[in-house]
Amino acid sequence: METLLAINHLRTYFYQSNAVIPAVDDVSFTINKGETLCMVGESGCGKSVTAFSIIRLLPMPPARFVSGEILFQGEDLLKKTNKQMCAIRGNQISFIYQEPMTSLNPVFTIGMQLSETLRIHKNMNAKEARDYSIHMLELVGIPSAAMRMDEYPHQLSGGMRQRVMIALGLCCDPELLIADEPTTALDVTIQAQILDLMQNLKQKLGMTMLFITHDLGVVAEIAQRVIVMYAGKIVEEGATATIFAQPRHPYTKGLMKCIPRVEGAKKEVLPTIKGVVPPPDQFPAGCRFHPRCPLAADVCRSVVPEMRPVGQSHVACHLA
Repeated sequence: METLLAINHLRTYFYQSNAVIPAVDDVSFTINKGETLCMVGESGCGKSVTAFSIIRLLPMPPARFVSGEILFQGEDLLKKTNKQMCAIRGNQISFIYQEPMTSLNPVFTIGMQLSETLRIHKNMNAKEARDYSIHMLELVGIPSAAMRMDEYPHQLSGGMRQRVMIALGLCCDPELLIADEPTTALDVTIQAQILDLMQNLKQKLGMTMLFITHDLGVVAEIAQRVIVMYAGKIVEEGATATIFAQPRHPYTKGLMKCIPRVEGAKKEVLPTIKGVVPPPDQFPAGCRFHPRCPLAADVCRSVVPEMRPVGQSHVACHLA
């Protein structure tokens, strides 16, 4: 398969007056054309910082790309000027944010926000942009689309606002769509509708998608491949079916055990992973998961594990 995005040894650090925070530390992965890759992990693992690094929307300073490269269609995005990146964002790479109420401008109508994107990136005139915006709202399942064009974000429900965000992300036919936990703020019924919508649009439009989530149920439904992140590093990578059938890293195994299951009428306490993800300025030496790992050995406390093939997956664990 043809590679669309390749990230090689990316290090994104935040520099403060008294500390250096390695939010993303030596991360490498690829996304193939037409693929859905899911990135999972607890809050604070570096998923969103990785995504914002790709589209270069981090404040600099304090953020800094210490090393690595982000190759999109063979060209390093880290070497692009701000003007060049503005042309790429929204046009070739689109982003769907986690909370549409903070992403949509509350003082502009839905139609104005959609039309502005089309006029900037597609050089459409006002009528062309409005007509195409209505088409996009219909495509994402918003009823009475022409009427909704003149409404403000607060007049729409949470599910409809998220559909507008998807329409914004897709209106310029991007090669890559990055979705940063787009269903987290929605109830489960609306969440299922949004996931079905994104799956259908992906198949219809032939999209490539990087989907960021902490919900393994979402991963099972939409992803071909999975990346598991912990404390700024990738700890396991593999095909979705392989990861679910035979997780190799203790952290991945812990995440799998935390999935609620309905098995008979017996009530059991839901397993949890003890402890929390350490703050980025307090990452431990060696394997960063070892303070929470039930299998940790002396080597885990002193030597950083390298990614290596184990079965059909790649795992960063001394004991896998």
